[in-house]
Amino acid sequence: MAMEVHLLIRRQTMCVRRSVLIAAAVSATLALTACDAGDGGSRTKAQAGGGPSVVAPGKPGEPARTLSAEEAAEAAGDDTPNSADHRYAQMMIQHHAQALELTALVPSRSDSSSVKRLAERITAGQKPEIGAMEGWLTHNGGDRRKSAHDHSAMPGMATPAQLKELREADGAAFDRLFLKLMITHHRGAITMATEVLAEGNNVQIEEMAGDVVAQQTVEIDRMRTMSS
Repeated sequence: MAMEVHLLIRRQTMCVRRSVLIAAAVSATLALTACDAGDGGSRTKAQAGGGPSVVAPGKPGEPARTLSAEEAAEAAGDDTPNSADHRYAQMMIQHHAQALELTALVPSRSDSSSVKRLAERITAGQKPEIGAMEGWLTHNGGDRRKSAHDHSAMPGMATPAQLKELREADGAAFDRLFLKLMITHHRGAITMATEVLAEGNNVQIEEMAGDVVAQQTVEIDRMRTMSS
C-alpha cells in the first residue's frame, strides 16, 4: 500500500510538472503571436500586466494557481537526468533481457496455454521497453556513463543454476518453475523501479518506471493465481 501511495504521488507530481511546462509553452507562443501581429495595444497590455499568466494545477489536495510566465518556468523545474536515472536504464535493459530469455523457452517447453499467453504478453511488453531505454540512453549520454554495476546482483535475477534447471524442465514442471522465477523477477523489477522513482530526476525515466510498477504488479497477481 505504501508503494502504491508513493507511486500515486509521484505520478501526480509528474502531471503537475508537465502541465506547467505545457502551459508555459502555450503562453510563450501566445506572446510571440501578439508581437508578430504588431498589435501595440495588446503588447502594451501584456507588458503592463507582466506578461501572460499561466494556470497551473495544484499539488494533490491543493487548488490550481495562477502564475506569471517566469513563475511557471521556475515551477516546471529541471528534470536533467541524474546518476540514478542512468543506472536504472542501464540495469533494467539487462533485467528485461533476462525476462526475454525466460519467455523464449516457453513455446517449446510449456504445456499450458495460459503460460504461453502470459509469456507472449511479457515479451510484447518488454521488448519495446528495452528499445525505449536504449534510445533514452543514446540521447542522454548513456554511452559516456557506463555502469560498473554487477548485473547478476540485481534484485530478482535468476541464477545460472536456476536457468539451467528451467532449460532442462518440461511440461508442468517447467510451468511451475517458470512462474516461480518470473514472479521473483517481476518483484525485483518493481524494487528497482520504486527506487528510481524515489531517487531519479528525469520525467521520462519516471514514466517508464511507473509503467513497470503498474504492469508487472498486475502480472504478478495473474501468475500467483496461475500457480495456486
